[in-house]
Amino acid sequence: MKAEHHADGGIPRARRGVTVPPGGTSREERWPGANEAKAEKLGVRSLKRQAAAQGLQLRHSDSGYSLVNSARKPVNDRNNMTLAEVEAWLGRA
Repeated sequence: MKAEHHADGGIPRARRGVTVPPGGTSREERWPGANEAKAEKLGVRSLKRQAAAQGLQLRHSDSGYSLVNSARKPVNDRNNMTLAEVEAWLGRA
């Protein structure tokens, strides 16, 4: 920690810097796949908004994704769609 003094005689402020220890890995290296996970999360949110605009709901289960209409029935009787299939279906409709 390094104390900084202002020229006007104000309150000294402490400034902390986060450094990587010698031989340590950088922050980016400790989060493998973080960018891909964030891109998928944003993609799912976008698809949910597109589905909602068409009166549908995007749901996820262990078997995959499904689009559900207002009567709570799966669209095309499928509950195992991939995100690419959902995106293609929403693009057609």
